[in-house]
Amino acid sequence: MDVERSSLCNCVVNFLLEENYLLTAFELLHELLDDGRDAQAIRLKDFFSDPSQFPPDQISRFNTLRVADPQSLLEEKEAVEEKLAISEYELRLAQEDILKLKTELQKKTESPPDELSESNADVSVNHGTEFQRRKRDAFLSDLGPLKDNERRDLNCAVKEYLLLAGYRLTAMTFYEEVNDQNLDVWQNSPACVPDALRHYYYQYLSSTAEAAEEKITMLRENESLLKENESLHHEKECLLKNKDLADGQIMALNKSLECFQKDLKEKENLVQDLKQSLEHQRKELNECRAEITSLKMQIEGSRSGRHWVAGDIDHVQSQSLERYKEEIKSLQMELESLKAKSTTAFNSVDSINSKKESMPTEAKVVEIHEDKTVMSHPVDMASGILDKEDGLSLATKTFDDNKDKPEEVSQESVINSSNDNSTFEYGQNVPKENGELPPREDSGLPLKSHNPSGEPVSENMGLGTIQILADALPKIVPYVLINHREELLPLMMCAIERHPDSGTRDSLTHTLFNLIKRPDEQQRRIIMDACVSLAKNVGEMRTETELLPQCWEQINHMYEERRLLVAQSCGELAEFVRPEIRDSLILSIVQQLIEDSATVVREAAAHNLALLLPLFPNMDKYFKVEELMFQLACDPSGVVVETTVKKLVPAVLSWGNKLDHILRVLLSHILGSAQRCPPLSGVEGSVESHLRVLGERERWNVDVLLRMLAELVPFVHQRAIETCPFSSVSESTGTIFSRSLLELYAGGHVEWPAFEWMHIDCFPDLIQLACLLPQKEDNLRNRTTKFLLAVSQHFGDYYLTHMMLPIFLVAVGDSADLTFFPSSIHSRIKGLRPKTAVAERLATLCVLPLLLAGVLGVPSKHEQLAEYLRKILVQGTVKEGQSTKRISEIVDAVRFLCTFEEHHSMIFSILWEMVVSSNINMKISAANLLKVIVPYIDAKVASTHILPALVTLGSDQNLTVKYASIDAFGSVAQHFKNDMIVDKIRVQMDAFLEDGSHEATIAVVRALVVAVPHTTDRLRDYILNLVF
Repeated sequence: MDVERSSLCNCVVNFLLEENYLLTAFELLHELLDDGRDAQAIRLKDFFSDPSQFPPDQISRFNTLRVADPQSLLEEKEAVEEKLAISEYELRLAQEDILKLKTELQKKTESPPDELSESNADVSVNHGTEFQRRKRDAFLSDLGPLKDNERRDLNCAVKEYLLLAGYRLTAMTFYEEVNDQNLDVWQNSPACVPDALRHYYYQYLSSTAEAAEEKITMLRENESLLKENESLHHEKECLLKNKDLADGQIMALNKSLECFQKDLKEKENLVQDLKQSLEHQRKELNECRAEITSLKMQIEGSRSGRHWVAGDIDHVQSQSLERYKEEIKSLQMELESLKAKSTTAFNSVDSINSKKESMPTEAKVVEIHEDKTVMSHPVDMASGILDKEDGLSLATKTFDDNKDKPEEVSQESVINSSNDNSTFEYGQNVPKENGELPPREDSGLPLKSHNPSGEPVSENMGLGTIQILADALPKIVPYVLINHREELLPLMMCAIERHPDSGTRDSLTHTLFNLIKRPDEQQRRIIMDACVSLAKNVGEMRTETELLPQCWEQINHMYEERRLLVAQSCGELAEFVRPEIRDSLILSIVQQLIEDSATVVREAAAHNLALLLPLFPNMDKYFKVEELMFQLACDPSGVVVETTVKKLVPAVLSWGNKLDHILRVLLSHILGSAQRCPPLSGVEGSVESHLRVLGERERWNVDVLLRMLAELVPFVHQRAIETCPFSSVSESTGTIFSRSLLELYAGGHVEWPAFEWMHIDCFPDLIQLACLLPQKEDNLRNRTTKFLLAVSQHFGDYYLTHMMLPIFLVAVGDSADLTFFPSSIHSRIKGLRPKTAVAERLATLCVLPLLLAGVLGVPSKHEQLAEYLRKILVQGTVKEGQSTKRISEIVDAVRFLCTFEEHHSMIFSILWEMVVSSNINMKISAANLLKVIVPYIDAKVASTHILPALVTLGSDQNLTVKYASIDAFGSVAQHFKNDMIVDKIRVQMDAFLEDGSHEATIAVVRALVVAVPHTTDRLRDYILNLVF
């Protein structure tokens, strides 16, 4: 039994040390030594005496730690609690022993008496060969880390062994050390047997290595099969989901395919119908051509028998003229109807199949548009004679000119030959059959030019040249260097302007806008100038139907340079289209460009919208334009905002003349952007609950809208001057808002809304906005200050003194003179006064900076600003209880005033008065002020003003003043790296440390540690020496 007991104890020792249950192992060592079982405690002695595990110096340091003596009552309480815990634990153990004894007694009564002898026989068998043991140990050592269920079973078995062996203290320590498992409840499992550790021991000794290997292998295979089964099941579920998704996609694709097939059939049927209609129209057109040709032959036959010279127009028979005119008018009406049908057919076919070949060129059909220029369309050129419209146009022009239009026939530009003697007249063909007859000079037909040899030059050559140019340009352009392609623009414009085929003109216009892949600013300017020149020459209809559609095809182009062309066309080509197109189609294009992702495109859209507004025929789209203006004003790009504020806003004001509405919407947007933000604190009734946490977008919107408001100040001033109801007031003083004018306004006898808007609506809203901005929003506060300074600059000193200043004095809680305000609005001005303690703090924190920098900060109020600062800093501090409650807010207001460099000298003079004062609170306030204004000064000012003042405060006998100056020295060290400044700081810090005060040392270290990342190496080493 001793051998068995020793083996079980060694198993427990090994388990405790392997699982790092050191407290339990240490307790077991003491209990083994108490029982006199030194042989079984040898390994535990060696482990705990190992210097590598427990260094002697560490143990001695732990032993020398000072332990505070507890009070006697606390000791008694802890002792009683410890005894109680031990008693409760022993009671629980005793109950467990009783239960186990009962179960053992029942088992012994049920089992045969020879079981004990069999167990003893098993013990003798356990002393087998050493080879089998080593083999089994080598295999079992490769089992890997313990699993949770194995650890739980072993912990319960060890606890049971310690209790059975009588090591109750060790068992209690083990119970406490195993805090992640409940050892009181051993779940029902195959390992849960009475006296489990002994059963494990016997089972281990009686088992063979082969059986253990086979069992372990089976367990591992079972685990791997379970994992593989789970993975296969998961894969099966994924495949089923993918199959369902694929089936759904296949069904959707089948449905879309069926829809596409139906659409394709419908379009094919439509194409067939249009082809048939086209053939029918073509036949009718050919019949008309034949009829016109016969009429031309008759005209030429009658003309060939006569020789007309200049001055013989009086001999022409009036009956023949009338007859020709009637025939021409009837034919022209018929041609117009046929042309309308033909145009409808052509447009329908082109929209269905744009890649179809255009009609074969046959002749030249000339149209007369509303700009009286002559243009041609393709018909049969091989016929060598004029088509119907050509003859009719010429005849109509001839007889109309003879009857009641003495003006010359409008002609296209002339193509000069190389010898400058021959010219080709475009748009007018005179048939040559059996020789030329000299035309009359005043017949309305142009005289034919001749070359030096006397041979006539055919005007068909001019049309032929245009055709050759149109055919060659698309082939030439790709082989010209990109930087030189703009040199082709004159040829391209000539071909677009004069070519008779609309399809060819569209192709050439498309080439014009795609001439350069990514045109730069200069190249875009050249292309747009060409488009403007072309629009001037071709008229409104061709600009709308040919030029603008080609340009607007680029609106979704991948390159922003091409989209810029669209933006430029909206502003520069709008002049050459009908007025109803400008505020409908062109405005919608601009609106789409405003949503573009490229900054340069949005900027161009804002610029060209400003150019477009004066061309609008009416004010129907005003509110839409105003909405677009505010959208551009709040654009995230500063370039777009700059263009909007400088160009678009004045254009909208000039066009719409609705300044009052823009101002009302602008203030609403400014307040709304801030009010929509969450509060700084959720504690109701605190100052922070009134302030707002502005996001980046809201902060940007408020900033640009305040800038826009400042840009509108001149317009507000001009409107107030224009609507002034007091015409009898002399303006000899140089300013429109004189004292006498303000006195008349204060009488309240007339209304002056343009003047009242500033102090009745604008200033109260800005005060409300200021009360929403936390301390860190200096940029927005600075923008508001610039607005107030602009108001004082435009409205004059009298307005500043008698209107602006009283409003802001009332808003911060001070008294003010409201003499120059009408009595009807006194209540509204007085309503700005803070009524609660929180409102007073809020006014001092948010409105006082605007009063100091924006109202009193103008040059003319310099002395009044100094007087007011001295009042709140010096006199207010002397009067105990008045200003001390809000001194931090006043300090922050003065800090904001220091952001304007022109006020520094005045502030330092007042600060020096506070430094040399005998009042302790005033000196502390001076130190706090010096600390917060350090970031806004340069090194020279810091050396000449800040450091001498701080040295004076650091020499004060009052410790509070001295510690306040230490914090200010830390702020100087944080912001300046000048060697002279650093040396002065070190000297002063040494003076503080020489006092030997622990509080002074802590204050020095706390002040200088903040400056470590920002200061020089010398001061950094100095600070580190202080700390370590």
